[in-house]
Amino acid sequence: MATKALSFTLSLNDLFSSKPPHTASNLSVFSVRCSAGNGERPWKNSDARLVLEDGSIWKAKSFGASGTQVGEVVFNTSLTGYQEILTDPSYAGQFVLMTNPQIGNTGVNFDDEESAQCFLSGLVIRSLSISTSNWRCVKDLGDYLTERNVMGIYDVDTRAITRRLREDGSLIGVLSTDNSKTDEELIHMSKSWDIVGVDLISGVSCKSPYEWIDRTKEGWEFSTGEGPRDTFHLLTILESSIIYLGALHRMAVKSLLCHLHGQHPKL
Repeated sequence: MATKALSFTLSLNDLFSSKPPHTASNLSVFSVRCSAGNGERPWKNSDARLVLEDGSIWKAKSFGASGTQVGEVVFNTSLTGYQEILTDPSYAGQFVLMTNPQIGNTGVNFDDEESAQCFLSGLVIRSLSISTSNWRCVKDLGDYLTERNVMGIYDVDTRAITRRLREDGSLIGVLSTDNSKTDEELIHMSKSWDIVGVDLISGVSCKSPYEWIDRTKEGWEFSTGEGPRDTFHLLTILESSIIYLGALHRMAVKSLLCHLHGQHPKL
């Protein structure tokens, strides 16, 4: 990420006139470290298009992987949590449009992943942050998508697309950075593909049940069940070691995504 680190010291003198100023007892010193973008986009981008099956064509800029990909276009209204969405297996085969106008502010980290890989087919956003500001950040969103071969586009009117999806329901679309493909070809691709009947489960599920052995971090532990000795046996069905596990103990099904291993180690 092309950023500049800025360190400075902020001195706050006593705000109350009843105490003498500039003494050791009423002077607070804070050290702040910030990350500021240098005004240049640190990722490689190129022209891109999102073509929907209704014939509409949306010009955009690309980040992440390049190529041509078909998928079902849906929207998500979350204000944050884009990394959890990227790694959520339920979005397999879909392009997720974020209604929050700016994405990428906090970068990505390895604690917020729902699984070890991305499952969605593409990410559609209005504005991509040119800098990150989060103490857990390990890399920027563009590099993260590139490494996982996921396409992303930005500088597109997400509000207009969202309204269309609200009126017409989810639509099949094609994301492409390939200038050699005509709009007509991409429209034909979108009309020729249907997510109904596609086997998405085999692409996100594991080959066989396995026991969860990683202990929950202390800060994530919480108690569930009728008593302290209640145990839950959960079947992990999703690929790449789903991190969040839990229990629907009030129902016949006893599985839900959350942290439980510290209290109920038999997963």
